[in-house]
Amino acid sequence: MAGWTRGRSSGRTLTVLGAGVAVLMALAACGGSSDSSAGGGGGGGGDNVEISLITKDSTNPFFVAMQQSAKKAASDKGIKITIASGKEEGDDQGQIDAIENAITLQQDGILITPMSTGVNDAIAKARDAGLFVIALDTPTDPPDAVDITFATDNREAGNLIGKYAAAKLAGQKAVIALLDIFDDKVVSVDYNRDQGFLEGMGLSDIGDPKVNGDEPKTGKYSGGDYEIVGNVATGANEEGGRTGMEQLLSKNSDINVVYTINEPTAAGASAALKAAGKKDVVVVSVDGGRAGVEAVKAGTISATSQQYPSKMVSLGVDAIIKIVKDGTKPENSPGLDFFNTGVTLIANVPVDGVESKDAQYGLDNAWG
Repeated sequence: MAGWTRGRSSGRTLTVLGAGVAVLMALAACGGSSDSSAGGGGGGGGDNVEISLITKDSTNPFFVAMQQSAKKAASDKGIKITIASGKEEGDDQGQIDAIENAITLQQDGILITPMSTGVNDAIAKARDAGLFVIALDTPTDPPDAVDITFATDNREAGNLIGKYAAAKLAGQKAVIALLDIFDDKVVSVDYNRDQGFLEGMGLSDIGDPKVNGDEPKTGKYSGGDYEIVGNVATGANEEGGRTGMEQLLSKNSDINVVYTINEPTAAGASAALKAAGKKDVVVVSVDGGRAGVEAVKAGTISATSQQYPSKMVSLGVDAIIKIVKDGTKPENSPGLDFFNTGVTLIANVPVDGVESKDAQYGLDNAWG
């Protein structure tokens, strides 16, 4: 990264941008202006620091939780945070526009859940302009496209739900549906969760560990035989989960294991399974939001790997404030190319050999 350049700042506030860089609102808790009294005068010592938080969209509860955490940080730390997002999952250009806006504003740093490798060039431009860029939740590909990533170990998250599903089947043939995000973009969170799930299931061959869908469609898992019915791109939303599940059920109605990229997708898949009269299907996911954990408690999701978006934002904000103040940069977790913010398997029905917490623990630590 080029030498550190302080961004221009005019006070303590929080601006919200919707899709791309259109201004939607200024959050009232932070004063809605550049007035130096805005931000609550918290003791964070972040005077004159300006940051953009750029999420994939502003509707997924996970990203909404991040935006809420940014609002709190602006108030507690006395900094200016601009919130922006793509219109929807896959909107690279919306994130690129938001990055360009941060550069134009000469901000100090960017926190971003990168959409895909399609935003890498814009990230590089921001770093060349002197902004400190931190990825949240979704590591960039390659990892050093940003200064550091604060994220769940998505491989571990996938492994946990894979191990749980394998144990839950207790030796039955696994007939597997895989509901991913994309089939036309390479995103690390997509392949790490999917491929991590298959590793957790105990498949002897998963093909290229960074490619979804190239693994053998039949073979052995840790409990016996398996068959993969298919991979479907869902866009990581409820509607995509429902239609994707319907598509795979039309190919094979014997599906008894469903991997989902996140809990909105799981909700859609569960609705399709219910409509088809399917019971005793092991549905597993990753997120740990309140609605998802409630679904675990109700039994519509069998297990989920809980992650902690608010922690990612808090750590990211603190890191940028610190580098602005004294130049100290954060470091990766030992043995990893990112900083691991933790993951916990939530399951109301535990299985032998797989450590988990119950739904009440999940609710106590849920976001959203």
